[in-house]
Amino acid sequence: MQKSKARQDVAGSDNSQLAGNRPKQDRPSRLRGLTGKLLVMSVVFVLTAEVLIFGPSIGTMRLNWLQDHINKAAAAAVVIDDLQPRELPKQVQSDALLATDTKAIALTKDGTTRLLAMGTMPQAVDGQYDLTNVNSITAMKDAFETLLFGGNRLISVSSPVGDTQMQVEVVMSDAPLHRVLLAYADRIALVSLVISAVAGLLLFVILNRILIKPIRRLADNIQEFADNPEDPARVIATDPGRDELAFVRRHLASMQAQLQKTLRQQKNLADLGLAVSKINHDMRNILASAQLMSDRLVDVDDPLVKSFAPKLVRTIDRAVSYTSEVLSYGQASEAEPRRRRFPLASLVQDMKDMLVLEDGISFIDQVPQDIEIDADSDQLFRVIHNLCRNAAQALSGYITEEEGGMGLITLSAHRLGNAVAIIVDDNGPGMARKARENLFTAFRGSARSGGTGLGLAIAREIVLAHGGTIALVEKPGSGTQFRIEIPDRPVTLEIVRSQTSPEGGQNRSVKKPS
Repeated sequence: MQKSKARQDVAGSDNSQLAGNRPKQDRPSRLRGLTGKLLVMSVVFVLTAEVLIFGPSIGTMRLNWLQDHINKAAAAAVVIDDLQPRELPKQVQSDALLATDTKAIALTKDGTTRLLAMGTMPQAVDGQYDLTNVNSITAMKDAFETLLFGGNRLISVSSPVGDTQMQVEVVMSDAPLHRVLLAYADRIALVSLVISAVAGLLLFVILNRILIKPIRRLADNIQEFADNPEDPARVIATDPGRDELAFVRRHLASMQAQLQKTLRQQKNLADLGLAVSKINHDMRNILASAQLMSDRLVDVDDPLVKSFAPKLVRTIDRAVSYTSEVLSYGQASEAEPRRRRFPLASLVQDMKDMLVLEDGISFIDQVPQDIEIDADSDQLFRVIHNLCRNAAQALSGYITEEEGGMGLITLSAHRLGNAVAIIVDDNGPGMARKARENLFTAFRGSARSGGTGLGLAIAREIVLAHGGTIALVEKPGSGTQFRIEIPDRPVTLEIVRSQTSPEGGQNRSVKKPS
C-alpha cells in the first residue's frame, strides 16, 4: 500500500507539472540570440570578401601609379635624348627631375644606357622593380611591402618606352607612393564598412523575416506545449509549404499529437494500476479465505473431492501468490523470474484445467511428457494461458470450413539444443492488420474489439526476462500462430567447480542448474 500510495503521489506530481507548473524560461533577446549572431556573421563575411578584394586592387593601384610616373619620365627622356649638345645643363636636369618627381633618369637605347638627368647621386637604392612583366602575386606583395615599410626609401623602377626597344629607368623616393597607398587603403576601409553595414542589414532583414521569426514561433510553441501538453489547442498548426521549416512544423505537429495520445494512455495505465492495486488488495483477502477452505478439502475422503482438490489448491495458491506480487511489487515491470527445471507437460495440464472453452472448440495437447524447461513456472503459466485464452476468444462464434467446422487450439513443444520451442496455433480468423502492426504494444495491440492488448505486452516482457523470444509466425492458412523460445540457463563456472572431485578430476556429467 505504501508503494501504491507513492506511485499515486508521483502521478499527482506529474499531473501538476503537466498543468503548467514548470518555470517558464525567458527566451534570448534579439541581439543575443540568432538574430544578433546572424547580423555579426553577415558583417564579418562581407568584410572578409572586401579584404580578399583589397589585395589585388591595391597591387593594381601601385602598378598604375608607378606606370604613370615612368611614362612622364619616358617622355622627358625621349626629348632630352634628341637634344644637342649631349650633356644638359644642371638647371635643365633639375627642372626635368622636378617635373617627373624623380632623383635620376636613365635611358637604354640600342644596347647603351645613358644617364640623362641626375640630382644628388644616392649612395644606394633600397629596392629595384621592373614593370615589364609583373604577376598579381608579386604586385600584391610589393604593394603591401610599400604600405607597411615604405615612406623613406629610394627605389629604382624600370619599364619599356611604349612599343619601342628603349627602356627607361628612374630612381625615386617611395614617399609619394606610400602616401597614395595609405589614402587608398583608408578609402577602401571606409567603403568596405559602409558596404558591410548595408549588406549585413539587408541580409539581416531578409533572413530575420524568412528564418528567424518562424524559428522563434516554433520555439514559443514548443515551450507553450511543454507547459500543458494535454491541451489539444497547443498542437502547432501545420504549414502547406515545401521548405524545411514547413517540413519541421508538420513533423512537430505529428510528434505533439502522438505525445498527447501517449500521455492519455499513460494516464489510463496509471489509473488502471491504481484500480488493480485496490482490487488485488480485496481479492487477496477473499482468496486467503478460499485457500483455508480448500486446504480442508484435502482431508475429505470423497474420491471425487480428492481428484479435484489438489488442482483447486494449486490454482488458489497461484492466484494468492500473484495478487501478493502485484501489491508488493507496485510497478509496471515484471518480477525477476524464479527459474527451475520442471516438466512442461504438467504445466500444460494445469493450464488445460483452467482454460474455458465453448462448445465447438477443442484443445489439442501435443507437448511430449519428457520435455523439461528451465523457467519460472508461474510466469510461464501466465504466458501460455494468455495465448490460449486469446485463441479461444478469437474462435468464439467463428466457424471454420476446415476441420469440419471445429475450432482447434493446438499446443506443441520441442527441444532445439539448449532451448525449448513452444507453439500455440489456432485455425481462427487470424489477426487484423492494425493488431499486427502494434503487436505487443499495450492498449494498441489488441486483436479483438474492447481489448487492451496488455496480455501480449506482459507475455513479451516475461519471455524477454527469460532471455527468450516470442513472435507471430506467418502461416499459409487461416488462424494465428505464436512461437515462444525459452533458452536454458548456462552452466556457471561455480557450478562446474562445485562438481569437480577433490582429486582434481571432474565428474562425467554436469547437472543443469535447478
